[in-house]
Amino acid sequence: MSEETRTMQTADTTPARTPEDAPALVKKIGKTTYKVRVHFSNTSTETMSDKIKRMLKNEIQQM
Repeated sequence: MSEETRTMQTADTTPARTPEDAPALVKKIGKTTYKVRVHFSNTSTETMSDKIKRMLKNEIQQM
């Protein structure tokens, strides 16, 4: 018998971050600095995989 790995979803008890507090990715290319802030909704029902598939479908439909 194989053992299953199970994950439990728990309520996020960390306070919501404002866009100014959100983690940022900073990348400098030449003389331009790009700062990208990341935000994830605590109430989202869509998985990351579902979101990527939806975005790809939308991109293909626009071609």
